[in-house]
Amino acid sequence: MDGYAGKIAYADLSAEKVTITPTPPELKKQYIGGRGFGIRLLTDMVDPKIDPLGEKNVVVFAAGPLTGTGIPLGSRYEVSAISPLSGTAMSANSGGVFGWKMKKAGFDAVVVTGKSKKPVYLLLDSGKAELRDAAHLWGKTTGQTTDAIVDELKDKSVRVACIGPAGEKRVLFACIINEKTRAAGRGGVGAVMGSKNLKAIAARGDLPVKAADEAQLESVKERVKKKIEDNGIAQALGKYGTAVLVNIINENYVLPTRNFQTAHFPAAEKVSGETMAATILKQNKGCYACIVKCGRVCAFDGESGEGPEYEPDWAFGPDCGIDDLKAVARANNICNEYGLDAISTPTTIACLMEMAEKGYVKHPVRFGDAKGMLELVGQISRREGIGNELAEGSFRFATKYGHPECSMSSKKQELPAYDPRGIQGYGLATATSVRGGDHVYGYMIAPEILGSPEKLDPYVTKGKPQWVKTFQDLTAAIDASGMCLFTSFALGVEDYADLLSATTGMKIDPAELLKVGERIWNLQKLYNIKRGFGRKDDTLPARLLNEPLKEGAPAGQVWRGEEMLDEYYTLRGWDREGTPTKEKQKELGL
Repeated sequence: MDGYAGKIAYADLSAEKVTITPTPPELKKQYIGGRGFGIRLLTDMVDPKIDPLGEKNVVVFAAGPLTGTGIPLGSRYEVSAISPLSGTAMSANSGGVFGWKMKKAGFDAVVVTGKSKKPVYLLLDSGKAELRDAAHLWGKTTGQTTDAIVDELKDKSVRVACIGPAGEKRVLFACIINEKTRAAGRGGVGAVMGSKNLKAIAARGDLPVKAADEAQLESVKERVKKKIEDNGIAQALGKYGTAVLVNIINENYVLPTRNFQTAHFPAAEKVSGETMAATILKQNKGCYACIVKCGRVCAFDGESGEGPEYEPDWAFGPDCGIDDLKAVARANNICNEYGLDAISTPTTIACLMEMAEKGYVKHPVRFGDAKGMLELVGQISRREGIGNELAEGSFRFATKYGHPECSMSSKKQELPAYDPRGIQGYGLATATSVRGGDHVYGYMIAPEILGSPEKLDPYVTKGKPQWVKTFQDLTAAIDASGMCLFTSFALGVEDYADLLSATTGMKIDPAELLKVGERIWNLQKLYNIKRGFGRKDDTLPARLLNEPLKEGAPAGQVWRGEEMLDEYYTLRGWDREGTPTKEKQKELGL
C-alpha cells in the first residue's frame, strides 16, 4: 500500500455512466494528489476557450496520499474547475471528513464531465460508483440534502459534499459544502456543479488505506505531532479559532474596514475570537485527525452552526461596518445552508454599501446595517431583486454601474481580510495568485504579521519576491499532499517530505517536494495564459495602489507591487509578461 486508494472515478453525466480506472503511477509521482491531481486532470481535459458554466467544464474532487492516514491534520481534499467567477484554472480546499471517506470508499479522485438532463447525485460505495436521481433533493439546503441522502441510504457513516440553492441558481461564487459546515469555498465551484445538474457526491465504505512504511510513518507522526502541539499559533487557533486574528490584524492597522476605505475598526473586539469564546461558543470542533480543533460550534437565539471563521467574521463584520457578532454568525450560517462563499458574499455586499452611500446605486443599505446585510445574503442566494446582480460578484456589479474601482478584487475574485498596503509581500502573493484574490495560496501573513517562521518587516518590498515564490510552491505541495495548511505554522518542508516518503514509498526530498509545488503553480499559470491572463492581471485594485493608509504604523503606505513584480517573474523563470520560459517548462516537465 502507498497511501492511495488506487482508483479514479470518471462520471460522464451526459452519457449517464461512470468509468473506474486505476490511479496512474506517473500522476502520483509528478503531482502527488489533491490540487496536483485536480489541476493536471482539469487542464488536460478542458479546452481553455470553454464557458465555465457550459457542459464542457470539468469538476475534479481529489484527496491527497496523506488524507485519511491518521496523520495529524491530514484531512483535506480539493475541488478543481475553471472558475466562473475569475475564469482561472483553480482549486478550492475543504476539510472535515469527506476527503477521508472518499478514500475509504475506494477513490483518490472523482472527475465529473458533461451535464445531466435531470438532477443527480453520485454515490461512491466501497470501490463502486453510480449515479442516482436527485430530483427530490433539488431546491433543498445543504443541511436538508445531507440528511435526506443519509436517510435514503440508511447509513449514518455516509459523508456528503453538496450544493445548496445558490449553486443550483449558479451564483458565481456558490460553494460546495460537506458535513453541513465545511466549505470548498472559493471560485464558484458550486455553480459549476449546479450547471451540471449535479446536486451531491456521497461516499461510504471502509476499504483499507495504508502507508508503504507504517513504522517509519509512526516515527514521523510523533515528531510532527509534538511540533504542532508545541506551536504557539496552533495553540491560539485551538483556544480562540481563526477569529483570533481579528484583534491581531486590527492592532496592526491592516484590517480592511468599510470596503477597504480604512484599515482599522474601532469596534473589532466585539466580533473577535475572544468575544466569540466568551459569548456564543459552545464547543471546539476539528476535522478528521485534527489535534488543533480550530472549528467553532456556536449557538445563540435558538440557532446553532459552525463558525464564523476569521474571513467571514471580518467580511460580514468590519468590512461591512458591522459589530454585531450574532448577525455575523447568522449570516455565516445562511452561507453554509445555501452554499455561498462566505468571503465573496459579504465583500460584494460591502461593495454595494459603498456604492449606495456614494449615490452610485439607489439602495437603502448602508455600512453598519446588520438587518439589511442579512436580507441581502438571502436575496443573493435566491437571485432575487438586486441579489440577482450581486450574484455575479462585486467586479461585474460595480462595472455595470460604472464604478469598477469599488470592487476590491483581483482577477474578479474578491480579496480576503488583510490590507495589502500595510503587508507588501502578502500583496504580491494575492496579486500574482493563479486563482485570483486569495490568501491561502501563499499565506505571507505568517512571516509578515505573525512572525512564522521568522518576522519580516511588512512595509518593505526587498526580499519579498523570493518569500512569496517559496510560500506559493510549498502551499501547492501541501495542497497536493492532503494536509491542512495550518500545519505550516509548525512544520518545515522536510517534515512534509518525510511524511510523504513514509506514506507513499516514493523517495521525496525537500527539493523535490518544492519542485512538485512549482510544477503545479506553473501548470495553472500556463493554462490561465491560454485563457487570456497576463501581466496586466497580476495587480490589485487602484485604491490600494494610490490611496495611502491614514492610521497607525502603516500610515502613508500604498501597495508597491511594481517594485517586486519583475524580480518575482525572474525568480520564477518567466519572461517580463509573466509567461514561463521554454527552459522553465522543460525543467518542470511541462
